[in-house]
Amino acid sequence: MPLLMHFCNLMMRPIQEFYSQLPINQPVVITTHQKPDGDAMGSSLGLFHMLKALGTDVTVISPTNWARFLNWMPGCEHVLDFEANRAKAQQLIKSAGYIFCLDFNTLSRTRNMAQPIAQSSAQKILIDHHQQPEVEAFSFGESNTSKSSTCEMVYDFIVESGYGELINESIAQCLYAGLMTDTGSFRFPSAGASVHKMVARLKETGFSHSKVHEEIYDNFSESRLRFIGHALLNRMSVMYELNTALMYISKKDLLDYEIKTGDTEGLVNYLLTIEGIRLGAIVVDRDEERKWSFRSKGNFDVNTFARKHFEGGGHFNAAGGRSSKSLEDTKQDFLEVIQQYQSALNN
Repeated sequence: MPLLMHFCNLMMRPIQEFYSQLPINQPVVITTHQKPDGDAMGSSLGLFHMLKALGTDVTVISPTNWARFLNWMPGCEHVLDFEANRAKAQQLIKSAGYIFCLDFNTLSRTRNMAQPIAQSSAQKILIDHHQQPEVEAFSFGESNTSKSSTCEMVYDFIVESGYGELINESIAQCLYAGLMTDTGSFRFPSAGASVHKMVARLKETGFSHSKVHEEIYDNFSESRLRFIGHALLNRMSVMYELNTALMYISKKDLLDYEIKTGDTEGLVNYLLTIEGIRLGAIVVDRDEERKWSFRSKGNFDVNTFARKHFEGGGHFNAAGGRSSKSLEDTKQDFLEVIQQYQSALNN
């Protein structure tokens, strides 16, 4: 093992060693990655309710705004948007004794919060399931890529620390939402026995799982549905010789259909519903950069693909990336790079 990696691993102590510090009698901040999805918001709010029940002074701070279809989650009204409340958020980070970092592997994924978090004297606790964590940035933590979601890991944290009896309907709703979204409604290989045992325990609180599904998947505008139709009809190309489908979304598309944060989420999954397609890729033209989402089936590793070619990463079958080039140029980059993987995609 290289000396630097050995040193870094020593710096982040196992999360089990943190359990003795519960309950926490100092201010706590919980944060997650920018543009939080269901797993990010669900795990943050699930932990928020648990720490609240222990009498902790705790605040959830999101690095940016979030999709409006997450607003139903219990406690979401108390989440602070860092971009909209910088002075207050920075003061909370500065005065915190502990900062829980959920569903991201490097501080850079918190965007403009990265520097305030790094400069804070607070103990930082990582709970995440992405590859290659920045372990040197955290005091305690667990990074487990075999876990289905960060919500599953927060559930484990609550139970294994001895506070499983605190799991109530609010915690169950939040954790179930993230578990459901990150497992593709329990169809991905990550939805193993532990996931279904967790669902059974959450259902004992009496929450309605059907209601959670409705809030997440049946809560969009008419314009978003028309946008999806437009994208499938006019912005999708299929390369059967590579078992690959590509979709691009222009800035004009976003404006024409009044697309909001979260409205493009899940669009990449449509590409994998085509028979024979093993890799789906979508690039969205944002103001500051072009954002990629990659999804794959089988043994094609999009985490490595995204890290190597598009400054990204994530999971083996689900990853993201970025590019500072124009939409046309980054599309062309993809079309050129993907030729290198013809054998892997046809295997």
